[in-house]
Amino acid sequence: MAQSTLKQQFEIAPRGPFSLAASTAFLSSFAPAAHKAAEAANHLHFAFVADGSEQSVGVCLRQENGRVTGEMYGEADKNVVRKQVARILSIDIDGSDFPVVGEHDLVVGKLQARYPGLRPVCFYSPYEAGAWILISHRIRITQAARLKARMAQELGDIVEIHGEQDHAFPAPTRLLQLESFPGLFGRKIEYLHRLAEATIAGQLDADRLRSLPQEEALEALQQLPGIGIFSAEHILLRGAGDPDYLTLNEPRLPRAVALAYHLKSEPSSQELRAISESWRPYRTWVTFLLRHMLEEETHEIAGT
Repeated sequence: MAQSTLKQQFEIAPRGPFSLAASTAFLSSFAPAAHKAAEAANHLHFAFVADGSEQSVGVCLRQENGRVTGEMYGEADKNVVRKQVARILSIDIDGSDFPVVGEHDLVVGKLQARYPGLRPVCFYSPYEAGAWILISHRIRITQAARLKARMAQELGDIVEIHGEQDHAFPAPTRLLQLESFPGLFGRKIEYLHRLAEATIAGQLDADRLRSLPQEEALEALQQLPGIGIFSAEHILLRGAGDPDYLTLNEPRLPRAVALAYHLKSEPSSQELRAISESWRPYRTWVTFLLRHMLEEETHEIAGT
């Protein structure tokens, strides 16, 4: 179903270094996003379901003089969409002190210089982050990305941005109607139904998750069927956008740290905790840069 072409505008002023061009470059190589690089480096299109609603919207983003300007196409609440975009790009967080982390830890400083202005680019919502986890379970990431994109094309709303059509991932109520879909095997549809129900009930609200103590939020997320600790961390960090958490369940992080810090072997959990103390209060951000660096060096996720 096509959405309204009603256009509204908003503006966000990031605090601290931020580059929309860096976010765009990251998304062009991030399989779950299925995002094609824009012709202009500071020009980015999003299509998603607005938080707390069933309304799909399209957003065109540009950055000029440091400020991010957005054009919104759709009938959702503009303030909700503006806040959601800020969370997606991690510009809802004050990053003014992030350069200080790089001054104290020269490895982090080198990462910041390699990826100037890059902050974690999150999924559009905890709901969509959870859906990705369930869809991608036990299949290759590239295969899961194609499956998720096909679900958006066949089940989601069409949104128009500057005359171009894009597809939003299906809203929770639409997912609840799903009985079968090619590529979703085992109990994945059942798990997606439970995820949709929890979203409708407000249990995956990003503000709610970030307001809880981290361990409590992770415990609550693990009550969802098909969601273990790794998946719960993914939803909290890449869905709700918690900026300061050290995951010890990400198997690639020790390799990334060993590579960046020129260690002879992968650090233990205790060593990771010690190293990451200097990353506070941006441990998620540093982890994101490390993972991005590892993928650029190894291409292990892309399989190339």
